[in-house]
Amino acid sequence: MKRVVLTPFRPLLALPVMRRIGFHVQRIGAGLDLHFFRSLLGAVIGFVLLAALLVTVFEAEKRSAKGLVGSFYWAVTTVIGSGDSSYVTSGPGFVIGWFLAFFGVAIVAALTAALVGFVIDFLLKEGQGMGAAGYEDHIVVCGWNSTARELIEELKGDEFTAKIVLVHDSENNPAGMGVYFVRGDVTNAHDLERAGIREASAAIVFPADGSNEADMRSILAVLAIETLAPSVRTVVEVNNPKHVEHFERARADEILVTSRLASRLLARSALYPGLAGLVTDIVSGGEGSELYRVSLPDDYADLSTDELSARLRAEHEATLLAIVRDGVTVANPKADFRLRRGDHAVVVAESLGTLSPLDHESALEPDAAAPPVPDAPRGLASRLRRA
Repeated sequence: MKRVVLTPFRPLLALPVMRRIGFHVQRIGAGLDLHFFRSLLGAVIGFVLLAALLVTVFEAEKRSAKGLVGSFYWAVTTVIGSGDSSYVTSGPGFVIGWFLAFFGVAIVAALTAALVGFVIDFLLKEGQGMGAAGYEDHIVVCGWNSTARELIEELKGDEFTAKIVLVHDSENNPAGMGVYFVRGDVTNAHDLERAGIREASAAIVFPADGSNEADMRSILAVLAIETLAPSVRTVVEVNNPKHVEHFERARADEILVTSRLASRLLARSALYPGLAGLVTDIVSGGEGSELYRVSLPDDYADLSTDELSARLRAEHEATLLAIVRDGVTVANPKADFRLRRGDHAVVVAESLGTLSPLDHESALEPDAAAPPVPDAPRGLASRLRRA
């Protein structure tokens, strides 16, 4: 059945807290015995009808069809606590009124207990990581290790205020405040759904330890994510460089072998002192210059590399590092390289300023009609793994 949502309520229902409440309502509703509640509702209606009929019989002035309707209305209002006590004048009528009032108190108590029970269940499940995130355009962190801890600290301090959801099989939230915790298996579709993987902007997969088995589990996590949400950008940390090809087959968008990256950076730092501090500064948030991939305005089309560099420096105080076209990144493009509409730039700047950050969907969908990048220097151009 198609769900109809009234337009004025859409912003309210789209709030994460409302989506979480909806998840718990569906969860609790799935375990309810609807036959029992239908029987209970029928019994309540029958009791009120019987009370109305008896009052009509015992109250002489109300022995008519109109009096029966009035008695039914009085019985209903008495149950909910707003009935007119002067409606009955006979002894049996008083007794029936007392029973209805007592019955109403019992109903109110039951409803209050059910509401309190739902709130307690909601808070307990949320605290145990058994809820649903309800976010959109957030980042899902799958797995937990020391790298994940550092990454979350970086994301918390960055100028991009994306919500973070952690999926990890643990009794407590290891990421602390500010991160929504989903207790579960990173390879389980239901747990990924609770993390809002379909509405996420990116998913980052971390191995639990440095073993090959942890890499295999990360591959299963990537496969699960790609099956559920192929448009979500997946970034994965890999232990063993030999497993990179398996992650490529699983269609991971970005693959980072931390040991290889660290060793190469250390080698460069040994040859050229100061590089480690520079790289750390430009890839981290906070003070100093950072690395950005940005969309370029349409009026930048047909500019040469030198002209683009000059405009970026003059208008945005940004330094050009590379151009991205049709999924190919060209670092240090040649002087005769000409921009086309839809190209992106990788820059170093203290802040984005008036530049627009690249929409992650644009990064996943290169222009298939665009011709190959001319004269891409071998070893400097790297194809993005996501087509």
